Amino acid sequence: MQRKALYGLLFAGLLIAPWVGVYPVFVMKVLCFALFAAAFNLLIGYTGLLSFGHAMFLATAGYVTGFAIQSLGFPSLVGVIAGTAAATLLGFVVGLFAIRRQGIYFAMVTLAFAQMIYFIYLQAPFTHGEDGLQGVPRGTLFKAIDLSSDVALYYLVLVVVTLAFALIVRIVHSPFGQLMTAIRENEPRAVSLGYDTDRFKLLAFVLSAGLAGLAGSLKVLVLGFETLSDAHWTMSGLVVLMTLVGGMGTLFGPVLGATIIITLEDRLGDIGAVLASATGITWFNTLGESTTIVVGFIFIVCVLAFRRGIVGEIVSRVRMLRA
Repeated sequence: MQRKALYGLLFAGLLIAPWVGVYPVFVMKVLCFALFAAAFNLLIGYTGLLSFGHAMFLATAGYVTGFAIQSLGFPSLVGVIAGTAAATLLGFVVGLFAIRRQGIYFAMVTLAFAQMIYFIYLQAPFTHGEDGLQGVPRGTLFKAIDLSSDVALYYLVLVVVTLAFALIVRIVHSPFGQLMTAIRENEPRAVSLGYDTDRFKLLAFVLSAGLAGLAGSLKVLVLGFETLSDAHWTMSGLVVLMTLVGGMGTLFGPVLGATIIITLEDRLGDIGAVLASATGITWFNTLGESTTIVVGFIFIVCVLAFRRGIVGEIVSRVRMLRA
């Protein structure tokens, strides 16, 4: 009940966010990356499979959605569906090869595929190379709602991300989710019980890829562009960081981790200016240029002091107090 109450309060806060001075585009960006991190956590946190190439699903969906809307004239909703389907299909193809390996070898296979996809997008005509897709129109929803309005698009993204998060919660608490956890904890035992673990790992991989693709499709609709940075290996590393900081294997942890990292990337300069004016220390003005250092410092602190992540540590302490 407490968890449901927390989710209800969070959703209520997001509902009123555009009307209390919060910048809708920034919140939409956070929501997209929160969904991306939650999709990645579905794979590593509940199945125990570490992917170093999840950025390829984010970028694939973004490029397909942007191209479908901008060049083919597809409606926005159809473009999002096409991008999500493309990422899901790519996840199925990559998963067929990746699940044949375990541990670091699985991670290296996903990284190899991601690098191959990156160089394909670097040279493919429809991606425009290093220039990327620019000026992707938002279009309309059912020819009735103009998505060029930030508020209208905000509520669409909020509804879609909420439904996707509800799907993740349902998956985790389903018999399939329990089997995913069993594979993570002791795969040989799951095999001895008669389960075809490769089939279930492939399904988990495809679900994670599809949800990551949905995040990429929504992101290109929100920002209006898609670039190679979404396909680069650093994006795959960033989603790992989001998940570890928030709490791997928890439902809300990746959401919190994505919120912290994206807020620091977008607002660290403003935070530094406020600190500089309040303390008189001019060094704070350079924080905007030191985002990578600050994020790295936070990662080190979390690894040393919060090994379960922020949410993971909170959950662990609450359980200890109850016991």
